[in-house]
Amino acid sequence: MNKLKFNLVATCAAGIEALVGKELRNLGYDTQVENGRVRFSGDEKDIIKTNLWLRTADRIKIIVDEFDAQTFDDLFEATAANQWDKLLPMDAEFPVEGRSRNSKLHSVPDVQAIVKKAIVNSLSTSYHRHTRLPETGAKFPLEIAINKDRAMLTLDTTGSSLFKRGYRIEKGPAPLKENMAAALILLTSWYPDMPFIDPMCGSGTIPIEAALIGRNIAPGFNRDFICEKWPWIDADMVQNVRDEADSKADYDRELDISASDIDGNMVEISKRNAEEVGLLDDIHFKQLAVADFKTDKVNGVMIANPPYGERMSEKDQVHDLYKQMGKAFKPLSSWSKYFLTSDLEFEKYYGEKATKRRKLYNGALRTDYFQYWGKKVRNMNSLSNY
Repeated sequence: MNKLKFNLVATCAAGIEALVGKELRNLGYDTQVENGRVRFSGDEKDIIKTNLWLRTADRIKIIVDEFDAQTFDDLFEATAANQWDKLLPMDAEFPVEGRSRNSKLHSVPDVQAIVKKAIVNSLSTSYHRHTRLPETGAKFPLEIAINKDRAMLTLDTTGSSLFKRGYRIEKGPAPLKENMAAALILLTSWYPDMPFIDPMCGSGTIPIEAALIGRNIAPGFNRDFICEKWPWIDADMVQNVRDEADSKADYDRELDISASDIDGNMVEISKRNAEEVGLLDDIHFKQLAVADFKTDKVNGVMIANPPYGERMSEKDQVHDLYKQMGKAFKPLSSWSKYFLTSDLEFEKYYGEKATKRRKLYNGALRTDYFQYWGKKVRNMNSLSNY
């Protein structure tokens, strides 16, 4: 199994595929960016490395096969033709999930059953097994996705989605996923030597992700991946990849990251989450209302994920908050400010048209990322308290 090359795919939320592609290229991979996913190739070491390092992806999957399937016979034969014993040991537990869109084979339960049966037949032949396969060993989550009669069989190497970094011990009422928070940061002009602020930090996800980026800490360092239990994934190799990632972390760099929230309880939750990941000392947390926000710092980046006011009863309250944001933040002309909300009237209440808007999906919800680019102050000598 060693050094076997796989066709791999990093899946992600709609709208951030280019970011995932850029992350993969920065790690040294050739990529092909598609809707909701980025293709690349690599061996078992690359599977661990990308699971460990990708900040904005959801999962890393092995593409087992791709083929046209218009009949159940097509599906069965093409699935059975793969060398499943190269991937699945005899005792593998291999649940099969299914999806089908715009295809002749539209019954997902039937599609799943046919794929499962084909794999069982293949493994029974390979392992000379005449009774049922035990499925008592490591888990190998498979998926059959059919789109316009084109089937893709994948094996998930990640397990729990990559947004589950393992540090969020408590969360607020409308938490932002960690990989979406990382995406919001990577879409800005922020560098770790610049001031960073989240004035509505909730459970602290955005500032914590900023600190992970600022320290160059691999986002997956605090968790395991399902493939680590597979017999052909070498435990020493995994430890070496993790040790190499540890060695790349920069704990000496000065970071200027601040986070505040009107709710003192959320500030305490943020602190506990930051402490869990070992970054409490890197983030200055404070209980503060937006209306009271002030800073003497310049040339910084602000990111906020304010309430959206999805329910009609909250609309007026949220629009008042947007007005307060405009009043407090507009004077910060050297700062670049980025706000994520599903309220497309945000600019009207904030009181200023965005430099740029970008459509993103926060879960299933369509949102816009309103970007206000600052004009950098060049003459630093004339400024106090910087």
